[in-house]
Amino acid sequence: MTVWVDADACPRAIRDIIVRAAQRREIETIFVANHYIPLQKSKYVSSMSVPQGFDKADKLIEERSVKNDLVITADVPLAAAVVENNAVAINPRGKEYDKENIKGLLANRDLSEELRSQGNISSGPPAINQTNIRDFSNSLDRYITKFKSDI
Repeated sequence: MTVWVDADACPRAIRDIIVRAAQRREIETIFVANHYIPLQKSKYVSSMSVPQGFDKADKLIEERSVKNDLVITADVPLAAAVVENNAVAINPRGKEYDKENIKGLLANRDLSEELRSQGNISSGPPAINQTNIRDFSNSLDRYITKFKSDI
């Protein structure tokens, strides 16, 4: 199992949790971004830089993730692609994406984009809070534990 992190917009608190989990559970973790991401050095944690451009990090993660990998992203289309490839995806707020909920989440995302383009919505989601951080940490731990018990 590899943990892939769509790191361009991943909050620092979430990055820190991911790095600690990678070290503690000895899991290869790759942060993918189009800019430098400061990370604590570890034999389990690395980063990949992609060129500037629309969805470059997403495309790399989609192409390289495989069954049972874990992808951490707030990007619903990327989550849909990796779920289709039998990987698992969770967002930085701890929401787990799966085959049962991904179509509804894509529809909500498309509706929000349409409303935003019409000027009916002007803001994105609220800032990440302690509850979100706790939920993410729990989701991450739950998946890693499940994966490790299945091997």
